[in-house]
Amino acid sequence: MTLAEVLLWNRLKQRQVLGYDFDRQRPIGKYIVDFYCKALRLAIEVDGRSHDFKENQDVRRQGELELLGIVFLRFWDFEVKTDIQSVISRIETSIREREEDMKNPPRPMATPPVEGNRN
Repeated sequence: MTLAEVLLWNRLKQRQVLGYDFDRQRPIGKYIVDFYCKALRLAIEVDGRSHDFKENQDVRRQGELELLGIVFLRFWDFEVKTDIQSVISRIETSIREREEDMKNPPRPMATPPVEGNRN
């Protein structure tokens, strides 16, 4: 883990953020996300310099995981190291939004009634 990941993990572990359980380095399919809350299907990534030249790869990876219903939060490692309280506040806001989304899932589209055979 990078320093930024260690700092964030120290704030996420043991249900410290709104009582939610986070795993670190969680495998999902063929990928591994930095932090993951299964109850909320919420992934958190901390991006550093190694991601500077992997933007297309990161976008594709995130898109595939979003198809599984996973929501992503991304933070730059500098941001975590210099202003972790703002990072935690944004995570808490996202958790509250996710809780609301899960309480009120989108309604399925109505299907038109099937008409009988007209022969």
